[in-house]
Amino acid sequence: MELRRALYLYENPLSIVKAEECIQEDKEYEPQTICEHLQYLFALLQNSNRRYIDPSGFIRALGLDTGQQQDAQEFSKLFMTLLEDKLSSQKDPYVRDIIQNQFCGQYAYVTVCNRCGRESKLVSKFYELELNIQGHKQLTDCITEFLKEEKLEGDNRYFCENCQSKQNATRKIRLLKLPPTLNLQLMRFVFDRQTGHKKKLNTYIGFGETLEMEPFLDQTDTKYVYELSAVLIHRGVSAYSGHYIAHVKDPQNSEWYKFNDEEIEKMEGKKLQLGIEEDLAEPSKSTTRKPKCGKGIHCSRNAYMLVYRLKAEEVPEVDFEVPVFLQKLVELDNCKFEEWCVEMSEMRKESVDKGKAKHEEVKELYQRLPAGADNAYEFIPLDWLQKWLDESTPSKPIDNSKYLCTHGKLHPDKISSMKRISEYAAEVFFQRYDGGPRLKAESLCKDCVVERCRVLRLKNQLNEDHKTIANMVKVTVTSGEGFWIGKASLRRWRQLATEQLGQEDEFEQGDVKINGSTPQKEELLEEKREEDTETGFNEDIVCQHGCLCISESERRLISDATWFKLKEYFPTAPEFRHNQEPCCQCQVLEREGERNDALHKKMANDQKLALPNLFQDKNRPGSSWPQETSELYIVSQFFVEEWRKFIRRPTKCGPVQSLGNSHLICPHGGLMFSFSTMTKEDSKLIALLWPSEWDVIQKLFIVDHAIKITRTVTSEDNNVATLYTSEPELCPECREGLLCQQERDLREYAQATIYVHKVVDNKKVMKEAAPELNVSSSDPEDEKEEPRPEGENDPDFSQANGAPKRQKVSIQGQVSYQKQGIRRSTRHRKVRGEKALLVSANQTLKDLKIQIMHAFSVAPFDQNLSIDGKVLNDDCATLGSLGIVPESVILLKVTDGLPACVGGRSTEQYLIYRTGFPSGG
Repeated sequence: MELRRALYLYENPLSIVKAEECIQEDKEYEPQTICEHLQYLFALLQNSNRRYIDPSGFIRALGLDTGQQQDAQEFSKLFMTLLEDKLSSQKDPYVRDIIQNQFCGQYAYVTVCNRCGRESKLVSKFYELELNIQGHKQLTDCITEFLKEEKLEGDNRYFCENCQSKQNATRKIRLLKLPPTLNLQLMRFVFDRQTGHKKKLNTYIGFGETLEMEPFLDQTDTKYVYELSAVLIHRGVSAYSGHYIAHVKDPQNSEWYKFNDEEIEKMEGKKLQLGIEEDLAEPSKSTTRKPKCGKGIHCSRNAYMLVYRLKAEEVPEVDFEVPVFLQKLVELDNCKFEEWCVEMSEMRKESVDKGKAKHEEVKELYQRLPAGADNAYEFIPLDWLQKWLDESTPSKPIDNSKYLCTHGKLHPDKISSMKRISEYAAEVFFQRYDGGPRLKAESLCKDCVVERCRVLRLKNQLNEDHKTIANMVKVTVTSGEGFWIGKASLRRWRQLATEQLGQEDEFEQGDVKINGSTPQKEELLEEKREEDTETGFNEDIVCQHGCLCISESERRLISDATWFKLKEYFPTAPEFRHNQEPCCQCQVLEREGERNDALHKKMANDQKLALPNLFQDKNRPGSSWPQETSELYIVSQFFVEEWRKFIRRPTKCGPVQSLGNSHLICPHGGLMFSFSTMTKEDSKLIALLWPSEWDVIQKLFIVDHAIKITRTVTSEDNNVATLYTSEPELCPECREGLLCQQERDLREYAQATIYVHKVVDNKKVMKEAAPELNVSSSDPEDEKEEPRPEGENDPDFSQANGAPKRQKVSIQGQVSYQKQGIRRSTRHRKVRGEKALLVSANQTLKDLKIQIMHAFSVAPFDQNLSIDGKVLNDDCATLGSLGIVPESVILLKVTDGLPACVGGRSTEQYLIYRTGFPSGG
């Protein structure tokens, strides 16, 4: 009430001028400041004719998102602070100090040294008291805990200025002054350490209609007896959703009202229950029995904020005179509201009149809609008639065009979508609503009906013939008779016959099961079947020269009777008797292909014998230079993999003709790799060859660039020095660019796998892992190995012979190289008790901690993470910037427990300080 009176006294000359302009021009008034919005809202609430007031303008001025639930406690704090700031510029002290005079109290943080007894006091203002409700049943118990003494000991000792050292001490809060309006915030939303999210406490709390605060004050002679004025309720079981409802007391007549959005109702009954609202979608199993409450005490599990007002001996005055300019605005709004009501009334009356007229029309025609047996009739769309019967839908012109056949008449298949009505009703409809074309009895297309009957007869015959042919093909064909038929055509003949009849019906493929067919063979023929859908009946065994194909696996013999039965449906199909010779030209081509295969096999065998160690990946130059030679040669690892692929499957893969080393050399003609990296990180890109192998390579393949590494050992003053030189020489500029690009690739990844080890006492946990969340279900698979040729016993056939698609990496001077696949032996192998997480380089360490929380059930603030001895503690840093690359292994050490107080902070404040997670509200 005092706030309303103060806001009415709020002065802003510009707002008065603008209000007068809106009144004269009959425009809608739009306040500019928060105080002006509140002024206008209070005036409307007091004198408006509306049932409720929409505060949308006020919400927009505050910048709130109506699509997201706002926390009431946080809003209360911020709004009070904002309002106090806006009113601070007013000249009238009553208006300027209304927030502090009505809602502001004082308490002091008092710290007492246990050694010298020195008392340190820090006075602070408050606008509400935040009370912990966990473990309490009464409001007074919550207030007692709020003022409870706290011990500062151990690492949390207090620095005493008198003793000039850290000492054990006690700390508590003393209430010094209470405001006339006391806001009590019940902390129902708390932080759950297990889940890392907020949760709601559905604890029952008892609070009285009166509250005596003298026992909680420090040295006061004034009586502080408060009366309950309002209760804010949060309905819902979650801290992230729900609905707010308020119970508010009228100070004049002491009646209580419930405010539920635009619904306001008086709370009546002998036993008034404040703060009681059923939860939204609350599971029945979680309901808690309500405790018994005494007279004048209310128990609620949803009460969120309590507002108490200082008890007064006289009933305060609540009706204040509204400022003149505000009253004019209210009267203008009332006039517009009345005009809107009249307009709505007229629209409702017009709608009722239209409804009555439509009802009379329906009543008039409904009885005359049916057409008699001997009477004339027409067809109209059934969906149009349904919309016409619906009074709320205005009828559109009748459209019969989509029910016509190609002959411009009524399609027989569309009869089910039409309604047969009397000619009289149709005449009325077309006169009132227009449309067309009109479809009378003779409009049904006889040609389509005849064709439809013919197709139905053929379809029935087709079904019978399908069964007959299915039985006939099972009979063994006698010698001296039969015709060749494609297996695909035999499977699809009914579908092809149906398509010839002009039907759109599709039958399942595989109408006839072919003897000897298996699921594996059917999968292998899947691609062939797709091609067959484009060919006609029995055209699948016609070769490119128009003769019988040479592949007997694609055709089979059927009896003469079966063939002649099929010929009834396909009279022009290609015909091949059982003694028909396959295509001669195709046989010549086949023999040439066999000769080429034989040549490729011989070539592969000769190359394998010439380079046995290179094929089997044995006796290769290792990480240290071999003593038996001073020269090594370099080739692309991609060339080696492609060559091995040809050796393993010479009939399936083309032979390797040339060796291309150009992508290992930069545009300046220099090499981009050094010997120190060739046997380490660059081993995936290049392969080292012995000189003898290089001699063979030069004879077998066309080589574009020869790359050689030479080792030179010098001795001077008993100091042995080893020098590695390359031909061509190393290009430092392009080598640096390549390293930068490789480093950038490691820092720019998405959905890559990393591993997390949980350690206890610096030892990795190797117990059985729990089910993982946000974890890859299995290790990444290498590229699948191709099937082994029959009779091949080479042990190296177990190696993966495929490689991922090569990627180009650009560096300075437009240099590119081929990026090869990673061998299985180099991958990290996940062990028991280890978690594999999918992460991206741009996600933060805090996001990773959330993933680890779900995987290991360890709260983020209990996680100590490290990688290669480096502690990870910057929650805002990205994984890429922290040096976490794919296949990295992160160690997780769990810190259990938190200190009761850290640097003067409570445990809850410490959690916020450590993690940035809010503890509630």
